[in-house]
Amino acid sequence: MGLILVPMFSYAQVDFNAKPTDDLGEVDDQFQELFFEALKQKGIENYSRSVEALQKCIALDDSYSVLYFELGKNYNKLKNFGEAENALKKAIKAEPDNEWYLDELYDVYAQQNDYDKAIKTLKQLVKYHPDYKEDLAALFVRTKDYKEALKVLDELDAEFGISVNRDFLRNQIYDATGQKKEQIQNLEERVENNPEQESNYLALIYRYSESNEKEKAFETAKKLLEVNPNSELVHLALYKFYLDDDDTENAIASMKIALKSAKIKPEAKLLVLTDFVKFVGTHPEYEEDLVEVTALVGDANDGKTLVELAQYYLSKGEKEKAIDYYNEALKLEGDNYAILRNIIVLYIDLKQYELAVKRSEEALLKYPSQPELYLMNGLSLNKLGRFKEALEPLSMGVDYIIDNKKMESDFYYQLSLSYSGLNNSKEAKKYADKANKLEISNK
Repeated sequence: MGLILVPMFSYAQVDFNAKPTDDLGEVDDQFQELFFEALKQKGIENYSRSVEALQKCIALDDSYSVLYFELGKNYNKLKNFGEAENALKKAIKAEPDNEWYLDELYDVYAQQNDYDKAIKTLKQLVKYHPDYKEDLAALFVRTKDYKEALKVLDELDAEFGISVNRDFLRNQIYDATGQKKEQIQNLEERVENNPEQESNYLALIYRYSESNEKEKAFETAKKLLEVNPNSELVHLALYKFYLDDDDTENAIASMKIALKSAKIKPEAKLLVLTDFVKFVGTHPEYEEDLVEVTALVGDANDGKTLVELAQYYLSKGEKEKAIDYYNEALKLEGDNYAILRNIIVLYIDLKQYELAVKRSEEALLKYPSQPELYLMNGLSLNKLGRFKEALEPLSMGVDYIIDNKKMESDFYYQLSLSYSGLNNSKEAKKYADKANKLEISNK
């Protein structure tokens, strides 16, 4: 079928499990035996043998269109498209209105990306299912016949209402042709004709915003709120408009609704939260409002949101709170090395060296070739006075450094401290000299 050509559609246009040709009439035993042998071989995907059996059937009696239909299907499976087309055309010549025959021929053309022939066949098929008409619109898009594509889409929308798949095609056309005005006009008509449909308003708000028509976008958002006061999705747009207008109270109210909403995806909430954090950064008097939604968002099972909160508290110097959120984020994103690294760095900053040693050792089991983990582990052991233990990670980790003189210098400095703590002044001086030499070369 044409699904290969137009993968966005997954409709079952024809029931190929049906037996449109079971009734062969009165046939002799040899013919019947060959025909059912052909079906059996096709069923076990032995298409070449099925072809042989069908050809023998045709030699006995070529008056049955089903023989050419089955022959075409086998050739199609064998990717012998030329023979498949010839066989199916013979079947269609005998039965011009047979949907199964036409659909199989469409599939032959679709697999070859022969758009012109596929379109011609679809035009014969559209009377059977609207699904074929959607495929036809998609083919017109492929061939850049956008006028015909829009015509077909308009007909389908008028008959069956709006659909996500058709809107996807429609937006492809508007983007390809630059018809932003026509796109907005189409959405304005939808809002006017169906004022209760939330999705029409949201699409129009997006397109107005995209075209820098902020006032129209804002007015449309407010109109949606009047029509549907319980709309939550509209607040994804409203809070930005309120912020731009310095309408702080309404902006915060909209952000809270968006962040509490079960209808809004975590990715969108993260953008809202990011804007909320930036806003509170310049308006600290509203931090309590941020803390209020933080408790709600913190339970949202979204690692990115938790990282955003951690970074907010980090920017405020509240490292303990930042660690708490990083740890929660790590539970959800266990393979996120950046989060794990930040936790260890913060433990070191807070002089919680025992925790830094523990987490860096755990991290090394998972990331044994990350030199900075060895450095943080060795540094923390030195801070705890466990100089002999520090030598092993520091000596190992330096071998993993690639083109990073600053880190290499840090390793040598820590090795110098370890040997100094062990009263080995000779080795301590050797590594101190190496560290100093690298620092000088970096200046």
